[in-house]
Amino acid sequence: MPTAREPFQADVMGWPEIASTVAGVVLLPIVFYDLFQTVVLPRPAVRKFQLARYLVRPMWMVWRWVGLRSSSRVDRSEGRLAAFAPIALIVLILLWALGLILGYGMILYGVRDQFRPELADFPEAFYVSASTLVPLAYGDFVPEQGFARFLIVLESANGVAFGAAAITLLFELYGSFRAREEAVVALDALAGAPASAVQLLETAAAPTMDGILKDTFEEWRKWSAMVLESHLAYPLLVYFRSSHDNEAWINSFGAVMDAAALVITSVEGDESHGAAKLMFTVGNHLVEDIAWVFRFQPATDPIVERDEYVAAIARLKAAGYNAQDGDVHWQKFAKQRGRYAVPLNRMAQLLAAPPAPWVGDRSYLPHRQRPRRKKPATATPAS
Repeated sequence: MPTAREPFQADVMGWPEIASTVAGVVLLPIVFYDLFQTVVLPRPAVRKFQLARYLVRPMWMVWRWVGLRSSSRVDRSEGRLAAFAPIALIVLILLWALGLILGYGMILYGVRDQFRPELADFPEAFYVSASTLVPLAYGDFVPEQGFARFLIVLESANGVAFGAAAITLLFELYGSFRAREEAVVALDALAGAPASAVQLLETAAAPTMDGILKDTFEEWRKWSAMVLESHLAYPLLVYFRSSHDNEAWINSFGAVMDAAALVITSVEGDESHGAAKLMFTVGNHLVEDIAWVFRFQPATDPIVERDEYVAAIARLKAAGYNAQDGDVHWQKFAKQRGRYAVPLNRMAQLLAAPPAPWVGDRSYLPHRQRPRRKKPATATPAS
């Protein structure tokens, strides 16, 4: 007569099961922590582990390199670059889901003898974990003991919470993107596309534009505060590109910052001076935090040349401003622009933003061109 298996033997795990359970117990908190830092916590976590920080930027560098070289047409390159942020979001969600499935699968493999039929190997445990998280369980593997049942219920609850978090993240990102782009599109009427600080001031100086410059600075002060909160909490928003030609949020922001710097340092008696100063303060805060998140090295180079500044002041004078271009005013402007110019231009270059006046790649300036290497002189053969 066959003897029944003693009860305590059902709970004995071998070394593979123990190692798998420990690995799952270690992996799951890492995934939960990263989800909390990236999705739930509404503030940047610069010095903490975050999957998005170590994955998205290297992905973007590769994507950017391929996108800029895969076609000579600007519209096609822009379309390919614009696809990166949505794809990166999908990749992040899939990686988080994979981490949860692997973590629970490893633990389920450790208690595989508590299922009927018993889980034969890790692929079966992975299948049970995946079908539970979604959930799409067909009932072909049934947990028959308490701990296995608890794991299945817990993973199923995590699957519902994960789906809700993913949907919430999606709505939050696209809501912030739309709010950002509304101001960028509205600025076209004043500053053109791509945006120009001088054109902004020229348009605002028209006789029928009373108060428009002050209102613009006030609107972009609020815009800067909104972007400061949303883009630092969710850095993936930085890579979402505008859907309109010759537009980029970094270019439009730079144009408004340059316009504010010109008004503060070189235009006298203008009623928008106070609004420009407030906008410049909040905008500079945004630039400082972006440099902090992306770890740009500090620098005080205004980048704009004195001749460009003089030409801009001449245009402002022609538009009716009481603008000054003396040495004192130039030094004030260079000092103010030096507070944000380098991080702003590095961000524009990183994002491959469309070329814009004073924002973006300035390497074409004569004094910034790298000296060409001289070819080594070749020795003449002896006759």
